[in-house]
Amino acid sequence: MNPSIAIVVLNWNNARDTMSCLDSLVQLDHPDPWIIVVDNGSDDDSADQIRAAYPGVTLLETGANLGYAGGNNIGVKHALATGADYVCILNNDVVVEPGFLAPLLSALDADDRAGVATPMIVEMQDVHKVWSLGAAVDWTGGSVQRLYTGQLVTELVPRAPFEVSIAPGSAMLVKRRVFEQTGLLDDKYFLYFEEADWCIAVHKAGFRILAVPQARVMHHVSATLGQASPVTDYYMTRNHIHFIKRHWSGLRRSSLLTRTCLRQVAALAAFTLDTHDGQRLPHRAARFYALRDALLDRWGEMGDDVAKVCYPNRL
Repeated sequence: MNPSIAIVVLNWNNARDTMSCLDSLVQLDHPDPWIIVVDNGSDDDSADQIRAAYPGVTLLETGANLGYAGGNNIGVKHALATGADYVCILNNDVVVEPGFLAPLLSALDADDRAGVATPMIVEMQDVHKVWSLGAAVDWTGGSVQRLYTGQLVTELVPRAPFEVSIAPGSAMLVKRRVFEQTGLLDDKYFLYFEEADWCIAVHKAGFRILAVPQARVMHHVSATLGQASPVTDYYMTRNHIHFIKRHWSGLRRSSLLTRTCLRQVAALAAFTLDTHDGQRLPHRAARFYALRDALLDRWGEMGDDVAKVCYPNRL
């Protein structure tokens, strides 16, 4: 009997990429995968487009933007409540190969301690090079770093599944009991660092996270927000501080928080001195608000004052 696999795809104002992802999912070799699209409060016609094009897909509408963590949690909870044995969290800017699920399932089934499996992720623009094959926490600097970035795919495909610290949020397959024992993603992050935070909890619960080179997906990098967005500046800066507070302690935490905040203050000074006719001012403001909100213990979705800087055309 084939296991019940639910695939959760989060959409926010990006029907084009979501439908490209769904086009690849409906061609999976795995029989009858259950596809759940969570529309995360889109204010365009994304939900209507997806509903019309894929009537067989389960479409959940949150009615508000709950962020990466909150939106995916809605899909995961629905999948578990309906009996899924495995849940695959997949970014909407990912296109999968037809056979990508089988190696992930095999890796998880071969190791009772394995709870999460992540595929090789390659860039859509250059499928011969790796974008990520797992990730790791830099416990000295507090960052999360992708592994094997830029390496040739052919060099890694023969390698057997191996343990990694972090499964990138772009693509991961999770056993049901991992969520039951570990819980869901921390929605305080809203966006960025939540999967790293969750993976640390997975390890603490006694599960292994495996990178599986034989499973491959293609990733359109930064399709939703862009690579140089004030939104990214805000959440990455603020959430990095939250991440450090949660997983470091004592003098190491104090030292790392001080160094991290000083780097951001230096960045603010650099933006002030070199504004490029105002083009960098939103980035400066986003980082300033991030430091302020981290100091004031404000998490979740950015406030309206920050949104005015990050989304000037939406308000």
